[in-house]
Amino acid sequence: MKVISTHEAAKLLGIHFTTLAQHIAKRKLPAPTVIEVGSRTIHAWTEAEIERARKLLPKIKNGRKTRYRKNRLQGTGDPQQRASGRLQRKPKKKK
Repeated sequence: MKVISTHEAAKLLGIHFTTLAQHIAKRKLPAPTVIEVGSRTIHAWTEAEIERARKLLPKIKNGRKTRYRKNRLQGTGDPQQRASGRLQRKPKKKK
């Protein structure tokens, strides 16, 4: 049975190791086998745990917010501009 570190597991999954650690901390992914070495806690990944994580990753939302883009596009009445995502700025008032 081959044991893989979190850094190597993240490379195999195609994500950054901090992202993988955050998913484990937020319990979006099940924690792998834990080994305590002195005062350190190390996650030891097996091939089966990596495959399980690979199946669960597409189901996790990426957390990107689109609120600002949606609010910006709501003000236009022209559906053509809304569909293309381009907006024209309002002319500034002269004082």
